[in-house]
Amino acid sequence: MDAATQAWRPILTGAEGSRALEVAHDIARDLQVRYAAGAPDTEAYSLAGGRAGAALFHAYLGEALGDEGAQGAAVGLLEEALEAASEGPRSASLYEGFTGVAWTLAHLTGQLVDPGDEDPNDAVDRALLGLLSVAPWTGDYDLISGLVGIGVYALERLPRPSACACLEAVVDRLEELAEARDEGVTWLTAPDLLPEWQRARNPVGYHNLGVAHGVPGVVGLLGKACAAGVAAATARPLLDGAVAWLLAQRLPPDAGASFPALVAREEAPRSARSAWCYGDPGVAATLLLAARSVGEAAWEAEAIAIARRAAARPAEESGVVDACVCHGAAGLAHLFNRFYQATVEPVFEDAARRWFGRALAYRRAGTGVGGFPVAGPETGGETSGSPDPGFLDGAVGIGLALLAAATPVAPDWDRILLLS
Repeated sequence: MDAATQAWRPILTGAEGSRALEVAHDIARDLQVRYAAGAPDTEAYSLAGGRAGAALFHAYLGEALGDEGAQGAAVGLLEEALEAASEGPRSASLYEGFTGVAWTLAHLTGQLVDPGDEDPNDAVDRALLGLLSVAPWTGDYDLISGLVGIGVYALERLPRPSACACLEAVVDRLEELAEARDEGVTWLTAPDLLPEWQRARNPVGYHNLGVAHGVPGVVGLLGKACAAGVAAATARPLLDGAVAWLLAQRLPPDAGASFPALVAREEAPRSARSAWCYGDPGVAATLLLAARSVGEAAWEAEAIAIARRAAARPAEESGVVDACVCHGAAGLAHLFNRFYQATVEPVFEDAARRWFGRALAYRRAGTGVGGFPVAGPETGGETSGSPDPGFLDGAVGIGLALLAAATPVAPDWDRILLLS
Protein backbone atom coordinates (compact mmCIF):
# COMPACT_ATOMS: atom_id res chain seq x y z
CA MET A 1 0.00 0.00 0.00
CA ASP A 2 3.03 2.27 0.04
CA ALA A 3 2.60 5.23 -2.30
CA ALA A 4 6.15 6.50 -1.79
CA THR A 5 6.90 6.33 -5.51
CA GLN A 6 4.16 8.82 -6.40
CA ALA A 7 2.54 11.91 -4.97
CA TRP A 8 -0.48 11.51 -2.75
CA ARG A 9 -3.62 12.63 -4.60
CA PRO A 10 -6.52 14.31 -2.78
CA ILE A 11 -9.82 12.71 -3.77
CA LEU A 12 -12.08 15.31 -2.16
CA THR A 13 -11.64 18.62 -3.97
CA GLY A 14 -13.70 21.75 -4.52
CA ALA A 15 -16.76 22.01 -2.27
CA GLU A 16 -16.26 18.45 -0.98
CA GLY A 17 -12.70 19.16 0.04
CA SER A 18 -13.63 22.44 1.69
CA ARG A 19 -16.33 20.73 3.73
CA ALA A 20 -13.93 17.98 4.82
CA LEU A 21 -11.41 20.56 6.03
CA GLU A 22 -14.12 22.55 7.80
CA VAL A 23 -15.12 19.40 9.68
CA ALA A 24 -11.48 18.72 10.58
CA HIS A 25 -11.26 22.23 12.04
CA ASP A 26 -14.45 21.63 14.04
CA ILE A 27 -12.94 18.46 15.47
CA ALA A 28 -9.76 20.31 16.42
CA ARG A 29 -11.72 23.08 18.11
CA ASP A 30 -13.78 20.66 20.19
CA LEU A 31 -10.71 18.64 21.14
CA GLN A 32 -8.84 21.72 22.32
CA VAL A 33 -11.80 22.83 24.42
CA ARG A 34 -12.17 19.35 25.84
CA TYR A 35 -8.55 18.92 26.87
CA ALA A 36 -8.22 22.49 28.15
CA ALA A 37 -11.15 21.78 30.47
CA GLY A 38 -9.59 18.55 31.72
CA ALA A 39 -10.70 15.37 29.96
CA PRO A 40 -11.60 12.21 31.91
CA ASP A 41 -8.77 10.03 33.19
CA THR A 42 -9.75 7.36 30.69
CA GLU A 43 -8.52 9.70 27.97
CA ALA A 44 -5.26 10.48 29.73
CA TYR A 45 -2.68 9.34 27.23
CA SER A 46 -3.51 6.44 24.96
CA LEU A 47 -3.17 6.34 21.20
CA ALA A 48 -6.61 4.74 20.84
CA GLY A 49 -8.62 7.18 22.89
CA GLY A 50 -6.46 9.81 24.53
CA ARG A 51 -3.96 12.60 24.11
CA ALA A 52 -1.43 10.69 21.99
CA GLY A 53 -4.05 10.19 19.29
CA ALA A 54 -5.14 13.81 19.56
CA ALA A 55 -1.51 14.94 19.22
CA LEU A 56 -1.19 12.87 16.04
CA PHE A 57 -4.28 14.51 14.54
CA HIS A 58 -3.16 18.06 15.38
CA ALA A 59 0.30 17.38 13.94
CA TYR A 60 -1.17 16.30 10.60
CA LEU A 61 -3.65 19.17 10.63
CA GLY A 62 -0.77 21.59 11.18
CA GLU A 63 1.34 20.03 8.42
CA ALA A 64 -1.48 19.88 5.88
CA LEU A 65 -2.66 23.44 6.40
CA GLY A 66 0.46 25.19 7.67
CA ASP A 67 -1.39 25.82 10.93
CA GLU A 68 1.14 26.73 13.62
CA GLY A 69 -1.59 26.78 16.25
CA ALA A 70 -2.42 23.15 15.52
CA GLN A 71 1.26 22.23 15.64
CA GLY A 72 1.61 23.92 19.01
CA ALA A 73 -1.44 22.05 20.27
CA ALA A 74 0.11 18.79 19.06
CA VAL A 75 3.31 19.43 21.03
CA GLY A 76 1.33 20.26 24.17
CA LEU A 77 -0.88 17.19 23.88
CA LEU A 78 2.10 14.93 23.28
CA GLU A 79 3.89 16.32 26.34
CA GLU A 80 0.77 15.70 28.44
CA ALA A 81 0.48 12.17 27.06
CA LEU A 82 4.11 11.41 27.88
CA GLU A 83 3.69 12.71 31.42
CA ALA A 84 0.48 10.76 31.99
CA ALA A 85 2.00 7.58 30.53
CA SER A 86 4.97 7.84 32.88
CA GLU A 87 2.60 7.89 35.84
CA GLY A 88 -0.11 5.52 34.62
CA PRO A 89 -0.57 1.75 34.30
CA ARG A 90 2.32 -0.10 32.63
CA SER A 91 0.48 -1.74 29.76
CA ALA A 92 2.63 -2.47 26.69
CA SER A 93 -0.40 -2.32 24.37
CA LEU A 94 0.15 -0.24 21.23
CA TYR A 95 -3.34 1.20 21.40
CA GLU A 96 -4.00 1.47 25.13
CA GLY A 97 -0.53 1.51 26.71
CA PHE A 98 2.79 3.30 26.82
CA THR A 99 3.95 1.69 23.57
CA GLY A 100 1.42 3.77 21.61
CA VAL A 101 2.60 7.00 23.20
CA ALA A 102 6.19 6.04 22.36
CA TRP A 103 5.13 5.23 18.78
CA THR A 104 3.56 8.69 18.48
CA LEU A 105 6.74 10.33 19.77
CA ALA A 106 8.86 8.30 17.32
CA HIS A 107 6.53 9.10 14.44
CA LEU A 108 6.52 12.85 15.08
CA THR A 109 10.23 13.17 15.85
CA GLY A 110 11.83 15.16 13.06
CA GLN A 111 8.45 16.37 11.80
CA LEU A 112 7.28 18.13 14.93
CA VAL A 113 9.65 17.13 17.72
CA ASP A 114 13.35 18.02 17.78
CA PRO A 115 15.23 14.71 18.18
CA GLY A 116 17.98 16.30 20.28
CA ASP A 117 21.10 14.47 21.39
CA GLU A 118 19.38 11.84 23.53
CA ASP A 119 16.85 9.26 22.39
CA PRO A 120 13.75 9.64 24.60
CA ASN A 121 12.51 6.16 23.64
CA ASP A 122 15.60 4.24 24.77
CA ALA A 123 13.93 3.33 28.06
CA VAL A 124 10.85 2.07 26.21
CA ASP A 125 13.00 -0.10 23.94
CA ARG A 126 14.72 -1.62 26.98
CA ALA A 127 11.42 -2.27 28.72
CA LEU A 128 9.95 -3.97 25.68
CA LEU A 129 13.04 -6.10 25.13
CA GLY A 130 12.73 -7.23 28.73
CA LEU A 131 9.10 -8.23 28.21
CA LEU A 132 9.89 -10.01 24.96
CA SER A 133 12.75 -11.99 26.49
CA VAL A 134 10.27 -14.12 28.44
CA ALA A 135 9.30 -17.25 26.53
CA PRO A 136 6.82 -18.67 25.95
CA TRP A 137 4.76 -15.53 25.46
CA THR A 138 1.50 -15.81 27.42
CA GLY A 139 -0.21 -12.57 26.39
CA ASP A 140 -2.04 -11.49 23.27
CA TYR A 141 -0.36 -11.85 19.89
CA ASP A 142 -2.47 -9.21 18.13
CA LEU A 143 -2.08 -5.66 16.86
CA ILE A 144 -4.24 -3.85 19.41
CA SER A 145 -2.77 -5.31 22.59
CA GLY A 146 -0.01 -7.78 21.84
CA LEU A 147 3.04 -8.84 19.88
CA VAL A 148 2.03 -7.40 16.51
CA GLY A 149 1.49 -3.98 18.09
CA ILE A 150 4.95 -4.07 19.66
CA GLY A 151 6.31 -5.03 16.26
CA VAL A 152 4.64 -2.01 14.67
CA TYR A 153 6.37 0.20 17.24
CA ALA A 154 9.70 -1.45 16.41
CA LEU A 155 9.16 -0.84 12.69
CA GLU A 156 8.70 2.86 13.41
CA ARG A 157 12.05 2.91 15.23
CA LEU A 158 14.15 1.15 12.59
CA PRO A 159 17.06 1.06 11.82
CA ARG A 160 18.13 1.54 15.45
CA PRO A 161 19.79 -1.62 16.86
CA SER A 162 17.32 -1.73 19.75
CA ALA A 163 14.42 -1.63 17.28
CA CYS A 164 15.93 -4.46 15.22
CA ALA A 165 16.37 -6.52 18.39
CA CYS A 166 12.79 -5.79 19.42
CA LEU A 167 11.38 -6.80 16.02
CA GLU A 168 13.51 -9.94 15.96
CA ALA A 169 12.16 -10.89 19.39
CA VAL A 170 8.57 -10.29 18.26
CA VAL A 171 9.09 -12.60 15.27
CA ASP A 172 10.66 -15.23 17.53
CA ARG A 173 7.68 -15.14 19.91
CA LEU A 174 5.27 -15.36 16.97
CA GLU A 175 7.17 -18.38 15.65
CA GLU A 176 6.87 -20.10 19.03
CA LEU A 177 3.12 -19.49 19.14
CA ALA A 178 2.45 -20.48 15.52
CA GLU A 179 0.29 -23.52 14.77
CA ALA A 180 1.10 -25.59 11.70
CA ARG A 181 -2.09 -26.74 9.94
CA ASP A 182 -2.76 -28.55 6.69
CA GLU A 183 -3.77 -25.20 5.14
CA GLY A 184 -0.71 -23.31 6.42
CA VAL A 185 0.24 -21.46 9.60
CA THR A 186 -2.09 -19.74 12.06
CA TRP A 187 -2.33 -18.39 15.61
CA LEU A 188 -4.87 -19.36 18.25
CA THR A 189 -6.61 -16.80 20.42
CA ALA A 190 -6.52 -18.80 23.65
CA PRO A 191 -9.66 -19.01 25.81
CA ASP A 192 -7.97 -17.44 28.84
CA LEU A 193 -7.40 -14.26 26.78
CA LEU A 194 -11.09 -13.93 25.83
CA PRO A 195 -13.73 -11.93 27.67
CA GLU A 196 -16.08 -14.11 29.66
CA TRP A 197 -18.94 -13.98 27.18
CA GLN A 198 -16.71 -15.09 24.30
CA ARG A 199 -15.07 -17.79 26.39
CA ALA A 200 -18.51 -19.20 27.18
CA ARG A 201 -19.20 -19.52 23.45
CA ASN A 202 -15.70 -20.71 22.52
CA PRO A 203 -14.24 -22.64 25.47
CA VAL A 204 -11.20 -23.79 23.45
CA GLY A 205 -10.59 -20.39 21.86
CA TYR A 206 -10.73 -19.53 18.17
CA HIS A 207 -8.73 -18.30 15.19
CA ASN A 208 -9.32 -14.62 14.54
CA LEU A 209 -9.48 -13.20 11.00
CA GLY A 210 -9.57 -9.51 11.87
CA VAL A 211 -6.66 -7.09 11.40
CA ALA A 212 -7.16 -5.68 14.90
CA HIS A 213 -6.98 -8.96 16.79
CA GLY A 214 -6.05 -11.70 14.37
CA VAL A 215 -3.98 -13.32 11.68
CA PRO A 216 -4.20 -10.53 9.03
CA GLY A 217 -2.31 -8.27 11.41
CA VAL A 218 0.45 -10.88 11.63
CA VAL A 219 0.54 -11.06 7.82
CA GLY A 220 1.06 -7.30 7.53
CA LEU A 221 3.76 -7.20 10.20
CA LEU A 222 5.71 -10.17 8.80
CA GLY A 223 5.63 -8.62 5.34
CA LYS A 224 7.13 -5.39 6.67
CA ALA A 225 9.76 -7.29 8.67
CA CYS A 226 10.82 -9.10 5.50
CA ALA A 227 10.95 -5.84 3.55
CA ALA A 228 13.14 -4.33 6.28
CA GLY A 229 15.47 -7.33 6.22
CA VAL A 230 14.90 -8.02 9.92
CA ALA A 231 14.49 -11.66 11.01
CA ALA A 232 13.59 -12.45 7.40
CA ALA A 233 14.84 -16.05 7.59
CA THR A 234 12.20 -16.73 10.23
CA ALA A 235 9.55 -14.26 9.11
CA ARG A 236 9.28 -15.32 5.45
CA PRO A 237 8.28 -18.97 6.04
CA LEU A 238 5.78 -17.81 8.65
CA LEU A 239 4.42 -15.24 6.20
CA ASP A 240 4.02 -17.79 3.40
CA GLY A 241 2.20 -20.15 5.74
CA ALA A 242 -0.01 -17.42 7.21
CA VAL A 243 -1.13 -16.18 3.79
CA ALA A 244 -1.88 -19.76 2.70
CA TRP A 245 -3.95 -20.37 5.82
CA LEU A 246 -5.76 -17.04 5.51
CA LEU A 247 -6.76 -17.57 1.89
CA ALA A 248 -7.94 -21.10 2.73
CA GLN A 249 -10.58 -19.60 5.03
CA ARG A 250 -12.39 -17.93 2.15
CA LEU A 251 -16.17 -18.37 2.24
CA PRO A 252 -18.20 -19.83 -0.65
CA PRO A 253 -18.81 -17.46 -3.58
CA ASP A 254 -22.49 -17.04 -2.69
CA ALA A 255 -21.69 -15.74 0.82
CA GLY A 256 -22.16 -12.05 1.50
CA ALA A 257 -18.44 -11.50 2.02
CA SER A 258 -15.18 -13.27 1.23
CA PHE A 259 -14.12 -13.95 4.83
CA PRO A 260 -15.62 -14.62 8.26
CA ALA A 261 -14.58 -12.75 11.39
CA LEU A 262 -13.32 -15.91 13.07
CA VAL A 263 -12.96 -19.65 12.70
CA ALA A 264 -14.13 -21.64 15.73
CA ARG A 265 -15.05 -25.21 16.55
CA GLU A 266 -18.36 -24.14 18.07
CA GLU A 267 -19.48 -21.68 15.38
CA ALA A 268 -20.14 -22.04 11.67
CA PRO A 269 -18.21 -19.44 9.64
CA ARG A 270 -20.38 -16.54 8.50
CA SER A 271 -19.75 -13.32 6.61
CA ALA A 272 -18.00 -10.58 8.57
CA ARG A 273 -19.09 -6.98 8.39
CA SER A 274 -17.11 -4.54 6.20
CA ALA A 275 -14.49 -2.78 8.29
CA TRP A 276 -10.82 -2.32 9.07
CA CYS A 277 -10.96 -4.26 12.33
CA TYR A 278 -12.87 -7.21 10.88
CA GLY A 279 -13.89 -8.02 7.34
CA ASP A 280 -12.75 -8.09 3.75
CA PRO A 281 -11.41 -4.51 3.45
CA GLY A 282 -8.93 -4.99 6.29
CA VAL A 283 -7.91 -8.45 5.11
CA ALA A 284 -7.34 -7.14 1.58
CA ALA A 285 -5.29 -4.18 2.81
CA THR A 286 -2.86 -6.21 4.92
CA LEU A 287 -2.54 -8.81 2.17
CA LEU A 288 -1.65 -6.10 -0.35
CA LEU A 289 0.85 -4.61 2.09
CA ALA A 290 2.52 -8.00 2.50
CA ALA A 291 2.40 -8.70 -1.24
CA ARG A 292 4.19 -5.48 -2.13
CA SER A 293 6.62 -5.90 0.75
CA VAL A 294 7.95 -9.18 -0.64
CA GLY A 295 7.07 -8.87 -4.35
CA GLU A 296 4.35 -11.55 -4.53
CA ALA A 297 2.24 -10.70 -7.57
CA ALA A 298 -0.24 -13.53 -6.94
CA TRP A 299 -1.01 -12.24 -3.45
CA GLU A 300 -1.44 -8.74 -4.82
CA ALA A 301 -3.96 -9.98 -7.39
CA GLU A 302 -5.88 -11.76 -4.63
CA ALA A 303 -5.88 -8.65 -2.44
CA ILE A 304 -7.16 -6.37 -5.19
CA ALA A 305 -9.89 -8.86 -6.16
CA ILE A 306 -11.04 -9.05 -2.52
CA ALA A 307 -11.03 -5.26 -2.28
CA ARG A 308 -13.03 -4.86 -5.51
CA ARG A 309 -15.71 -7.17 -4.13
CA ALA A 310 -15.72 -5.25 -0.84
CA ALA A 311 -16.11 -1.95 -2.71
CA ALA A 312 -19.21 -3.31 -4.46
CA ARG A 313 -20.88 -4.57 -1.28
CA PRO A 314 -24.13 -2.68 -0.64
CA ALA A 315 -23.96 -0.29 2.31
CA GLU A 316 -27.03 -1.86 3.91
CA GLU A 317 -25.16 -5.17 4.15
CA SER A 318 -21.94 -3.67 5.51
CA GLY A 319 -22.82 -3.48 9.20
CA VAL A 320 -21.68 0.17 9.33
CA VAL A 321 -23.65 2.30 11.81
CA ASP A 322 -21.32 5.25 12.49
CA ALA A 323 -18.38 7.21 11.09
CA CYS A 324 -15.39 5.88 13.06
CA VAL A 325 -12.15 4.46 11.67
CA CYS A 326 -12.25 1.09 13.42
CA HIS A 327 -15.57 -0.21 12.08
CA GLY A 328 -17.27 2.79 10.53
CA ALA A 329 -17.68 4.80 7.35
CA ALA A 330 -14.50 6.90 7.65
CA GLY A 331 -12.45 3.74 8.11
CA LEU A 332 -13.89 2.18 4.98
CA ALA A 333 -13.44 5.42 3.07
CA HIS A 334 -9.79 5.58 4.08
CA LEU A 335 -9.18 1.94 3.18
CA PHE A 336 -10.63 2.43 -0.28
CA ASN A 337 -8.66 5.66 -0.62
CA ARG A 338 -5.50 3.65 0.13
CA PHE A 339 -6.46 1.13 -2.55
CA TYR A 340 -7.09 3.94 -5.01
CA GLN A 341 -3.71 5.52 -4.30
CA ALA A 342 -2.04 2.11 -4.70
CA THR A 343 -3.81 1.04 -7.90
CA VAL A 344 -5.37 4.20 -9.44
CA GLU A 345 -8.51 2.16 -10.12
CA PRO A 346 -11.61 4.39 -10.35
CA VAL A 347 -13.74 1.79 -8.55
CA PHE A 348 -11.78 2.47 -5.37
CA GLU A 349 -11.95 6.25 -5.72
CA ASP A 350 -15.71 6.01 -6.20
CA ALA A 351 -16.07 3.77 -3.15
CA ALA A 352 -13.91 6.06 -1.03
CA ARG A 353 -15.85 9.18 -1.96
CA ARG A 354 -19.15 7.39 -1.39
CA TRP A 355 -18.10 6.28 2.10
CA PHE A 356 -16.74 9.72 2.97
CA GLY A 357 -20.16 11.07 2.07
CA ARG A 358 -21.78 8.58 4.42
CA ALA A 359 -19.30 9.44 7.18
CA LEU A 360 -20.19 13.13 6.94
CA ALA A 361 -23.89 12.27 6.89
CA TYR A 362 -23.51 10.78 10.39
CA ARG A 363 -22.68 14.22 11.81
CA ARG A 364 -25.16 15.64 14.30
CA ALA A 365 -24.64 19.28 15.22
CA GLY A 366 -24.01 19.84 18.91
CA THR A 367 -23.20 16.22 19.71
CA GLY A 368 -20.01 14.30 20.32
CA VAL A 369 -16.74 15.82 19.15
CA GLY A 370 -16.94 17.80 15.91
CA GLY A 371 -20.55 16.63 15.55
CA PHE A 372 -19.79 12.91 15.64
CA PRO A 373 -21.70 10.98 18.32
CA VAL A 374 -20.86 7.47 19.41
CA ALA A 375 -22.76 4.71 17.64
CA GLY A 376 -21.13 1.33 17.35
CA PRO A 377 -21.96 -2.36 17.36
CA GLU A 378 -22.17 -2.27 21.15
CA THR A 379 -24.99 0.31 21.00
CA GLY A 380 -27.03 -1.60 18.45
CA GLY A 381 -26.58 1.25 16.00
CA GLU A 382 -28.20 3.82 18.27
CA THR A 383 -26.29 7.09 18.61
CA SER A 384 -25.68 7.92 22.25
CA GLY A 385 -24.45 11.47 21.72
CA SER A 386 -21.54 10.73 24.03
CA PRO A 387 -18.30 12.49 23.04
CA ASP A 388 -15.55 10.18 21.85
CA PRO A 389 -12.33 11.98 20.92
CA GLY A 390 -10.50 8.74 20.14
CA PHE A 391 -8.50 7.58 17.17
CA LEU A 392 -10.15 4.19 16.77
CA ASP A 393 -13.75 4.85 17.75
CA GLY A 394 -14.06 8.62 17.65
CA ALA A 395 -13.39 11.98 16.09
CA VAL A 396 -9.56 11.94 15.88
CA GLY A 397 -9.56 9.03 13.43
CA ILE A 398 -12.33 10.60 11.37
CA GLY A 399 -10.40 13.86 11.19
CA LEU A 400 -7.21 12.14 10.09
CA ALA A 401 -9.07 10.28 7.33
CA LEU A 402 -10.67 13.53 6.13
CA LEU A 403 -7.29 15.27 6.00
CA ALA A 404 -5.92 12.39 3.90
CA ALA A 405 -8.85 12.74 1.51
CA ALA A 406 -8.68 16.50 1.09
CA THR A 407 -4.95 17.37 1.16
CA PRO A 408 -1.78 16.14 -0.61
CA VAL A 409 -0.12 15.12 2.68
CA ALA A 410 0.38 11.34 2.68
CA PRO A 411 -1.24 9.69 5.72
CA ASP A 412 1.83 7.95 7.09
CA TRP A 413 -0.01 7.77 10.43
CA ASP A 414 -1.90 4.75 9.11
CA ARG A 415 1.18 2.61 9.67
CA ILE A 416 -0.44 1.95 13.05
CA LEU A 417 -3.30 0.31 11.13
CA LEU A 418 -0.82 -1.72 9.04
CA LEU A 419 -2.03 0.03 5.89
CA SER A 420 1.32 1.44 4.72
